[in-house]
Amino acid sequence: MSEHDVDSASLEQLRDILTNKSGDVKLATRFRALFNLKSIGSEFEQDSAKAKTAVEYIAECFKDDSELLKHEVAYVLGQTKNLDSAPSLRLVLEDLNQQCMVRHEAAEALGALNDVESLPLLNKYLSDDPLEEIRQTCELAIERIRWETSEEAKREKLQTSAYSSVDPAPPLSLEQDYKIEKLTKILNDQETPLFQRYRAMFRLRDIGTDEAALALATGFADSSALFKHEIAYVFGQLSNPVTVPALVKVLQNTNEAPMVRHEAAEALGSIATDDVLPVLENFAKDSDEVVRDSAIVALDMYEYENSNELEYATAA
Repeated sequence: MSEHDVDSASLEQLRDILTNKSGDVKLATRFRALFNLKSIGSEFEQDSAKAKTAVEYIAECFKDDSELLKHEVAYVLGQTKNLDSAPSLRLVLEDLNQQCMVRHEAAEALGALNDVESLPLLNKYLSDDPLEEIRQTCELAIERIRWETSEEAKREKLQTSAYSSVDPAPPLSLEQDYKIEKLTKILNDQETPLFQRYRAMFRLRDIGTDEAALALATGFADSSALFKHEIAYVFGQLSNPVTVPALVKVLQNTNEAPMVRHEAAEALGSIATDDVLPVLENFAKDSDEVVRDSAIVALDMYEYENSNELEYATAA
């Protein structure tokens, strides 16, 4: 089956493309199959059995060698809002042989699913995990579930987002008329709880102006790889060319964590301006595999942005 046949593939054919059963499927084509399976997995209210099968097929990919693909799989499972995804995500979080990026995405996905049953597990890794990225992700996931199940969440007035993603934190409430200067201060204040800083981040995203985007770029000075990778992810959503210089700077910094550089590459693929193409072509030869693969997928995204063939929804 060629990459152009993905949209007409059966459930089983999508699984075979995603898991590279033939051994010669391009990574970008496997991503396309993943997004198609995500769409089916999200329709659990219409066809619960088919949706359950779809998320089980997606989870088969956790055995793959590609860190980039596995982290995308975890992200997608969280975005389905289908709680049938939770058991496989818990196993990934518990598997210390899985790479940090994949385990982080699994923990974040449990928060996106609002999986209350995962709270004891998330608390365990918040307390005990040796990796800061995992501890911080568990903190965010716990706070997100607590917020989602709180009375406060029912009362707060939130801006209707232009984005369909389930984010690690809701934007700050509209009840306070925050100016961009104040949001920038909250964003970068190391004394403010991480969940609140993320809420400021998503409020700035939803404001969406050039000024708000440049305010977000100040977050790249943070010491946390997790925080910086989320900024880059948000820039991919905004697709505002004003962020290109900041993203290129991050991508070029080989001392930056791969999870941050990879997200910068994918964001550049979403922005897809002419000056982005040679940058991505260069980093498609990067020495770090996850950065290299991200640039390759981003080039495919670039082609999409200029052809309107496919909806991409890459991970944070």
